[in-house]
Amino acid sequence: MDGTILIADDDRAIRTVLSQALTRAGCRVRATGSVNTLWRWVEEGDGDVVVTDVMMPDGDGLDLLPAIRRKRPDLPVIVMSAQNTVMTAIRAAEAGAYEYLPKPFDLKEVLEQVRKGLGQRDRAPTSSNTSEPETVSTENLPLIGRSPAMQDVYRIMARLMNTTLSVMINGESGTGKELVARALHNFGTRKDKPFVALNMAAIPRELIESELFGHEKGAFTGATERTTGRFEAAAGGTLFLDEIGDMPADAQTRLLRVLQEGEFTRIGGRENIPADVRIIAATHQDLRALINEGRFREDLFYRLNVVPVRLPPLRERLEDIPDLARAFLGRAEAEGLPRKSISTDAIDVLKQEQWTGNVRELENLMRRLAALCPDDVIGAREVREELAARPSSAATRSGGMDGERLGEAIENHLRRYFDLHGGELPPAGLYDRILREVEMPLIALSLAATRGNQVKTAQLLGINRNTLRKKIQELDIPVTRGKKLM
Repeated sequence: MDGTILIADDDRAIRTVLSQALTRAGCRVRATGSVNTLWRWVEEGDGDVVVTDVMMPDGDGLDLLPAIRRKRPDLPVIVMSAQNTVMTAIRAAEAGAYEYLPKPFDLKEVLEQVRKGLGQRDRAPTSSNTSEPETVSTENLPLIGRSPAMQDVYRIMARLMNTTLSVMINGESGTGKELVARALHNFGTRKDKPFVALNMAAIPRELIESELFGHEKGAFTGATERTTGRFEAAAGGTLFLDEIGDMPADAQTRLLRVLQEGEFTRIGGRENIPADVRIIAATHQDLRALINEGRFREDLFYRLNVVPVRLPPLRERLEDIPDLARAFLGRAEAEGLPRKSISTDAIDVLKQEQWTGNVRELENLMRRLAALCPDDVIGAREVREELAARPSSAATRSGGMDGERLGEAIENHLRRYFDLHGGELPPAGLYDRILREVEMPLIALSLAATRGNQVKTAQLLGINRNTLRKKIQELDIPVTRGKKLM
């Protein structure tokens, strides 16, 4: 590498490590622990690439980026920060950073990004009329975690915020796919337009095309009036297509045509309507396997999978559990449940779980603990008891708690709600909470018994298949087809 690298970091050890590595790579290096000194070097025209920390004694490296963009728009700035949240990644991208790297960093990655930055010199713009970027709200995103796995997600998200590229989010049930989709919308260029979501698994297959594109009066039996579809409702904004792998073949063909031509017609209509939407799709299934089975169109896959985003399961980011658990307890308090904290021993117990339901399962557990734990601090014993009561536990599989009949077990469980705080009434909404606690294991176990066959599960439960699909979506119950789940 050939070029001058400006390093700004208040940690002397980091300055030394970076300076030595870049010097060995053939670069000239100037290093400082001051934002003001860095700005003076930039004003003097020195440096081909900047590597800067965010927080320094005399200022914020990110706050300097707009001025650097105006003064020297051709100067790549690599931002590093120990405040490695999704908002830091977004702030860096919005401020015009060439790259954002969380600390602790991989030295090889820093060198690679510097090399790429030096390669940008011949292709960089020369005009200094670069407008200052729009300020992004500092309101926290509903995405929590500082693990390396989540840092990769944040960096991809930051790059996608101000684009209209189609995105495919892949992840197990409960990993937060819709949260990522909403974040891409809420912090992107279309944030002032609608965000419209449609879950393919929650709608009867014969109605999906009507839901997507709308229909005219008389288009089919029961079409008594014109109906607007999700594409029209999302005009100018974002259309989130969840569980895209469950889309039927006819709807896949029509969606592909819309993506190719940029317009659509309502069912039974002739008017061409512009399809001005950004598409974000999501699935927990392996779409490539569905393509091989002939159940998903390959050409549609490539239209949707322009930028893939993989959300890691919770078992791959166990270091995020303390932040997640405390955040969920805070949300439970905001919903009217008692204020709770959680002990270190209890966190250790949580980290030992596999979390097949991922973050959603952890959130549900923390809400139950907030409601049921009589003490202000949730301990390891309470966590173990609640974990043992889950559908996947040995106690549930054996048919009850200590040989109790179902009615007795439920009655004893309910008594705990009313024993909180010396017999005070629990927060409002008890019926829905209890119903959810009963429905979730009932449906999950029924699906397990039928190897994920939803038709047989609906027959087993004695409910309509559409009702079952809606419940699976509402309760975020994972479905594994063709494989015994227990």
